[in-house]
Amino acid sequence: MAGKNPYKKADSFTKAAKAQGFPARSVFKLEEIDRRTQLLRSGQHVIDLGAAPGSWSKYAAGRVGPKGRVIAIDLSAITTVMPPNVKTIVGDVLALATHDVGGEGPYDVVLSDMAPATTGTRFADQARSFELYMRALEVAEKQLKPGGSFVGKIFMSEDFVKARDATKALFEEVRVLRPEATRSQSYEVFLVGKGRKSIAPKES
Repeated sequence: MAGKNPYKKADSFTKAAKAQGFPARSVFKLEEIDRRTQLLRSGQHVIDLGAAPGSWSKYAAGRVGPKGRVIAIDLSAITTVMPPNVKTIVGDVLALATHDVGGEGPYDVVLSDMAPATTGTRFADQARSFELYMRALEVAEKQLKPGGSFVGKIFMSEDFVKARDATKALFEEVRVLRPEATRSQSYEVFLVGKGRKSIAPKES
């Protein structure tokens, strides 16, 4: 029926997330990425960009444990009750100075599930998604320690190749994943970078 929003339907992933105490079905996307890439482990320090409503941060906090740390950043306040190893920041990742994103680095992992507020104009949405992805990658470049990892969401478009190549320039291994929990209508994918390359010392 015209006018129905398929994204508002509570499917099996949405129901399972609620049953497990997570605010959104997106937790299963990160869970699959984590399982397939061995992304998260105890003691790591993590930045989560575009963190609201909090599913990724809550999942990551459980994986890194009490000795780990998660910095969750979003335009909107995160109302989900978080474990004590999560620090939430309300702010625009595009506007924050890079040194203000976290401030407790370097980090082991940078996560970005950021997506634009969709307009219905596919080209505009894709362009905005690319902008958000590249900003997240910039944060990863500045904040990750050598050997660190990155996960970023991007809408498939002509800019995808540029995003992938920029990611390959920073990481030893890059994979493209579309988790099972991604809705069939969505054209999002995730780029996963593992093994942040060491920064070459500047010549004097």
